[in-house]
Amino acid sequence: MLESIVAILPPSLRFLVSQLSREVQADLEEIRIRERRPLEICFGNRYSFVSGQGKLVQDEHQAYLPGYEDCSALLELLTNHSLYTFEEQLKKGFITIAGGHRVGLAGRTVLEHGEVKQIRDVSSFNIRIARDVQGVGKPIIPYLYDPEFRSVHHTLVISPPQQGKTTLIRDLARLISRGAWGSMVGRKVGIIDERSELAACVKGVPRFDLGPRTDVMDGCPKAEGMMMMIRSLSPEVLIVDEIGRAEDATAIYEAMHAGIRVIASAHGAGLSDIRQRPVLQDLIREGVFMRYVTLGRRRGEAASFQVFDGKGQQL
Repeated sequence: MLESIVAILPPSLRFLVSQLSREVQADLEEIRIRERRPLEICFGNRYSFVSGQGKLVQDEHQAYLPGYEDCSALLELLTNHSLYTFEEQLKKGFITIAGGHRVGLAGRTVLEHGEVKQIRDVSSFNIRIARDVQGVGKPIIPYLYDPEFRSVHHTLVISPPQQGKTTLIRDLARLISRGAWGSMVGRKVGIIDERSELAACVKGVPRFDLGPRTDVMDGCPKAEGMMMMIRSLSPEVLIVDEIGRAEDATAIYEAMHAGIRVIASAHGAGLSDIRQRPVLQDLIREGVFMRYVTLGRRRGEAASFQVFDGKGQQL
């Protein structure tokens, strides 16, 4: 799991991560590296600083402080020593590495015509560890099943960050592709993986198990990817992560009018949050989604879910 993470860490940070206990390593969710600020990790829904000996500490003054050399070396390893090659990802504020792990970036932005051209002087990194947890969709798929068409309803998965929505829709793709519930038959699934997190493709080939009937458009903007899928690969179900732009909504309309079922996700604490987002308001008001799944997790507790119908009534 951590091999691809360790490969992009400079020696100093690699050593500290290697000193963490196996239990902590197995539960790692985030490694947060900030120049001249305490090294921090998130594991098992808990946070802790890491000392210069690789020990967990709660006092920030005992924590290891990554320096300029650490951050510079990390960026070089992330970009294979070629910032130019990763310019498009840097502009978006993240780099996805092998295994589907996403590294968020912060620093000084360079603007061009009022838009972010790139990020320079990167001083903050958030390495988010992707996990392929199979079976999390099994309790939810019965609520999404449409017996009339032996497929799934149009569905929107809603949750705050780090509550498992990407893991869930990855598992739903696998289940739908296999037809792994009741009388559901296996369906052709198209995944638009703009951030390379859902499929963890390496040279276009998924490294996660997405089922036998799944095609992936890797590193492609969601709206463009949905239209490309519709035109070229005749999917029966489209799956996209973190919709939020007006063009995403337009593409979802196009897919639905083409007879394709859509499962999408969006950031939000619940239905009330989503109803306030301008891009999603029209989709909700027009009853486009027939199912809403909300995810949540309290500190130290397992993830929980609720399912609502298109009118917002809990099922």
